[in-house]
Amino acid sequence: MPKTSMNDMLKRRMTATQQASELQTSDEAYQQIFREKVPLEAVQFCDLPLDKLVAFFTADIGFRPYSKEKLEALAQQLQEDGLFIRIIVRPISGGLYEILSGHNRAAAVKLTGWSTIPAEVVDADDARAIVIATSTNLIQRQGLTIIERGKAYKALLDAKNRNGQRNAAMETFGDNRQRYNARKLVAEFFGVTEYEIRKAVKLTQLIPELSTILEDTPKQLNLACADLIADYNSESQRAFVEICSIVGYQINKAAMQHITRKCPPPTADRQAVFAAWREARDTAEKRLMAPPRKISFDRKQFAPYLDKFSNDREIEKLFLEFLQERAKVS
Repeated sequence: MPKTSMNDMLKRRMTATQQASELQTSDEAYQQIFREKVPLEAVQFCDLPLDKLVAFFTADIGFRPYSKEKLEALAQQLQEDGLFIRIIVRPISGGLYEILSGHNRAAAVKLTGWSTIPAEVVDADDARAIVIATSTNLIQRQGLTIIERGKAYKALLDAKNRNGQRNAAMETFGDNRQRYNARKLVAEFFGVTEYEIRKAVKLTQLIPELSTILEDTPKQLNLACADLIADYNSESQRAFVEICSIVGYQINKAAMQHITRKCPPPTADRQAVFAAWREARDTAEKRLMAPPRKISFDRKQFAPYLDKFSNDREIEKLFLEFLQERAKVS
């Protein structure tokens, strides 16, 4: 068999495995998180017209689309090799199909000038649709921001809790009668901690302007400060947009802690926030300008240990080394 034919065959076999794994991974997530079996159904494979596809709108799952450059590179690859991994869709009203997995593939296919795209059509309720739309991205995509992950986790948690309202947000599965809360189930499947999920979901409360600053210019807004800002309501958060946009200034945790003490969340007056921020900034500047404090000891208490040192500089060096070692231990 010619080498090119062998390579094509191996590539298609690998792609078939990847195609199966997308839906398989999603169904495993559905079964573990929702504690329900996936309905047995026939999956339809077909080529769908691009104008019959709509983006996923069932929930805000928050994944950013590829950049223009990355889409163009993917489109070039499709022109050369074709599309081996089908998108996953579900039928909706009006003869349309909602994309559950493969938004970037569909966008890249449009750039190639094709009119149709290979698709895998499944019948899925909203809960399963959300799992399909989030699970493979959470597992496979590298470089997702904490807000992208937070929105995906939130969509899963909301769907799980809606699904479980009949039984106080708890479900049982098969013979397993152990009860789990939604966050624990999501954490177990994706191999993260409940704390990580809680933190990521909390950051989805940021208004879009602050989310953009956090994701695109993290030097202007770090995670610790963003976590504190997320406790405020949307209107109050607008004051922080202006603070974070000041050229040459980076809001820090000490300033944020001062602001939260002076202007407790969830509601804060804009002018009061600015006043508290200025106080924190002035305090920090005065601290920087202040001369270093001298540390003094009662030499009589240390006299038995100081005879072997010829001057204070040697004592200062020894004390500094001691503190550094203690810092490593703690």
